[in-house]
Amino acid sequence: HGQTYIIIGVCMCCVCFVCSWYHYGLSRHAAEALLLSNGCDGSFLLRTSQHEANCFALSVRAKDSVKHFTVKRCSGRYAFGFSSFPSLQDFMCHIANQPLLGSETGHLIVLKFPYPRWVEEPPIYESVCVHTAIQSGRQHSDLTPVATALGTKEGYLVKQGSIIKSWKQRWFTLSRNQLKYFKDKMFMEPIRTLDLTACSAVQFDYSRERINCFCLVFPERTFYLCAKSGAEADEWIRILRWKLSQIRRGR
Repeated sequence: HGQTYIIIGVCMCCVCFVCSWYHYGLSRHAAEALLLSNGCDGSFLLRTSQHEANCFALSVRAKDSVKHFTVKRCSGRYAFGFSSFPSLQDFMCHIANQPLLGSETGHLIVLKFPYPRWVEEPPIYESVCVHTAIQSGRQHSDLTPVATALGTKEGYLVKQGSIIKSWKQRWFTLSRNQLKYFKDKMFMEPIRTLDLTACSAVQFDYSRERINCFCLVFPERTFYLCAKSGAEADEWIRILRWKLSQIRRGR
């Protein structure tokens, strides 16, 4: 299939054959950063799962978010979606045929562009012209790494208006600590950007005359949103609550 295959030992009881878009040791956060900054809709990569032993994760760029799917190794086979493959090579040949991919809570994505592990860059470095330091006695252990989790998600939700209590479908995107909603998916400018640092709660709501509703509580307003299914509403609530927990912990 035009790919160069290499052999890499992974944390499993075998040696796996993997291709140039397998990113050994890449974290979920780094995968999202790579695909969002340098990928496009349909870009993807394979990495080792951080949360499940004997598993891989397929990370896929979908417009303004990155979705992660599990590839499980069980009884010598690789399970992905509704299919099972006898080897990792067979799974990768399946991916090479640009399958259409979607989850219960998302939209369909065509896997088009594998993101390579190695990208050629110019061997150019800057010269240090100024270098001063205050002798404060600090050690490297005193440094606190800081990085905001991307935690992306996107999709259509139905939102209730603030003055006229009608319901309209809007396209929502979640990244870092911002939840934006647009008139539709193809619009570039959001109608509004919600700063989640000001949000006090995210919870299911049963007061509306609709199902699969949840709300975001802000000091000046409570936003009521409805998903197309209970599973999608639950996924939005889980990732939004996770965001709030990170904010409260100062991350």
